Amino acid sequence: MIVVTGANGQLGQLVINELLKTVPASDIVAAVRTPSKAADLAALGVTVKEADYTRPETLEAAFAGADKVLLISSSEVGQRYTQHLNVIAAAKQAGVGLLAYTSILKADSSPLPLALEHKQTEAAIAEAGIPAVILRNGWYTENYLASVPVALQYGVVLGCANDGRIASAARADYAAAAAAVLTSSEPQAGKVYELAGDESYSLTEFAAAIAAAADKPVAYQNLPQEAYTKALLDAGLPDFLATLLAESDTGASHGGLFDDSKTLSQLIGRPTTSLSELVKAAVAG
Repeated sequence: MIVVTGANGQLGQLVINELLKTVPASDIVAAVRTPSKAADLAALGVTVKEADYTRPETLEAAFAGADKVLLISSSEVGQRYTQHLNVIAAAKQAGVGLLAYTSILKADSSPLPLALEHKQTEAAIAEAGIPAVILRNGWYTENYLASVPVALQYGVVLGCANDGRIASAARADYAAAAAAVLTSSEPQAGKVYELAGDESYSLTEFAAAIAAAADKPVAYQNLPQEAYTKALLDAGLPDFLATLLAESDTGASHGGLFDDSKTLSQLIGRPTTSLSELVKAAVAG
């Protein structure tokens, strides 16, 4: 039995869909905070169980009988580590054969402040002694695609990444990798995968891709981190998200979002989804 936590989230739903290509629905558990909001997952034939990262008793019940558990990292930055500890403890108590964790690219050396809780979680998994595999996911291309409508409206992409190269991939690519690891016939315990897109780009090139897809001028404007944070706040983003995105751009300027190993495409057996394809779809709306 394979349990996917955070299954109601964007990544979790994609992982479930990938698993269903090769795994019977009866062998998959979608672990979610609010089961009543998972009717779409139940309709796929998978078992839906309550699993709240902040309520250990729900995790213990959700993991009972599990062979493998995918811990999709919490979205609550600043509270992740404590929540992950609950999941790790429940997985250990359940005696799962493999715990897979979605970490961040090069978590042990990343310049992104976002990496701290991932690094702590990886250490906690190792200390717990559970058979585990670490999926160090790079940046989701969707994180930048969200800016396409505004870029088309004003003809500018804002950021503070300078000329840093970003080897992002589509969320679906990372979901395919998680499913591949969870269903692999080869032993996965002890492995650490650095996962990123096949191609890399600067935000100047990202703006050029939008311009080409829309056939209208779009340029990149680099700002100091503080100015970019303010621009995001002025656009209505919550403080934590504005800070996260700006810090991540700065991290990108120091190589934090770049990897050229092509481990992701090797793992999923196909090239990662190209930037141009994703941008064209975003422009088309």
